[in-house]
Amino acid sequence: MPSIFSRIVSGDIPSYKVAENDNFLAFLDVMPLLPGHVLVIPKKEVDYIFDLNAEEYQDLWLFAQQVAKGLKQAIPCKRVGIAVIGLEVPHAHIHLVPMNEVGDINFTRSKMSPTTEELEAVAEKIRTYTAA
Repeated sequence: MPSIFSRIVSGDIPSYKVAENDNFLAFLDVMPLLPGHVLVIPKKEVDYIFDLNAEEYQDLWLFAQQVAKGLKQAIPCKRVGIAVIGLEVPHAHIHLVPMNEVGDINFTRSKMSPTTEELEAVAEKIRTYTAA
């Protein structure tokens, strides 16, 4: 059975895309830690990030870097934090979280519940700055 992220890639589940190329996709987390929390994934379904071959792994991080630069311009913050956890969805992914303090990237804290309109507005703002 395809992962939820594979279903997003195929278009079976809608998402708030912020960047995309032939091999990778970046979209908003719909239950973000903070506004602008982005997930970066390979379109190829691979459960564990370290199971990607060397070229795919490097290219994923280069794509994430492009997205992070656009994210930082769109959502003012001190840093864009990075996390690779990989337990909640069996599909390799990188979390990019706009941060102003260390606690902003604490995954045990309560998640936000933004509206569709709020998510679309944030996605559009990030797309404006993301040339991936």
